[in-house]
Amino acid sequence: MTTAHDDKIIIANEASEALGRRIAQYMDVPFTRVLKKFFTDGEIYHAFPEDIAGRDVIIVGATHNDQSHLELLDLIDGCHYYRARTVNVVIPYLGYSTMEQAKPDANEIPKGITRTRQIFRARPDFVAFIDLHSEAVLHAHHGDVQTLHINTHNLIVQKIRELQLSNFVLVSPDYGRSKWVARLAGQLNAPHTAADKDRYAMDKTMVHQVASVVKDKLVIICDDMIRTGGSIIQTAQRCREAGARDVILFATHLVLAGQSRQKFKENGIAKIIGADTYPGVESDELLDVFSVAPLVASNLKRHLGAAH
Repeated sequence: MTTAHDDKIIIANEASEALGRRIAQYMDVPFTRVLKKFFTDGEIYHAFPEDIAGRDVIIVGATHNDQSHLELLDLIDGCHYYRARTVNVVIPYLGYSTMEQAKPDANEIPKGITRTRQIFRARPDFVAFIDLHSEAVLHAHHGDVQTLHINTHNLIVQKIRELQLSNFVLVSPDYGRSKWVARLAGQLNAPHTAADKDRYAMDKTMVHQVASVVKDKLVIICDDMIRTGGSIIQTAQRCREAGARDVILFATHLVLAGQSRQKFKENGIAKIIGADTYPGVESDELLDVFSVAPLVASNLKRHLGAAH
């Protein structure tokens, strides 16, 4: 006799296997590791180790690099080939998400949109994203894919409360994230402000000033992601210049590219809090990492329960 439990299976691209296993535990659904081998010529072999026909398949797959993006597409198409009942995708971190629009007359490819379209064209039934940089990518299809934007604000509020901090203020590194930070501040009953930031090149920003509300307070700078850390370090410097007693960082996606960890150390940043959405990120002397698995699991349970 087949049960509802047996009808569901969770798999992942290689990059998101750890998070996939955590989600499976919270859902009480089996996690199955996809078989993967490399041929001498560089081609990659994938195989499902068990029958997925007629089952609801959940694929967890960050697309932080080209290989992971392509692997996700292969898994989606493989599910269709072997007649899965539904194909449900969770993208914890969407690569190229800051490139959701092209600058006028630049002739650049808005890969945040075009890469997301490639995922939608593989015809998954459902795609969930976590803390998107821009919701514009949700509309990069023709209405035939159900999408969900999972916001982690309740997890962030819970994490900050667990730290039992006092006399703190939330700071957005730019006005673009200020509404999101204001929402967090409202839930925490804390003050908030935004830094005055200008972008003068593709990967270059300048932070000019921060309001004096940070004086004598612990500053929590909140953003959706930390990539190289340049602008958030500048924001921390401006906060200290405005009289902040200390600064910690909070971001969902901890990319931490290049020499960013060393930069944080050199600039007196001793604590960064974030989620496990970006592959390979774990807690250590600098990072305090919480999991989005329970939040994702509850959304998937609700979606799959409503779907049948």
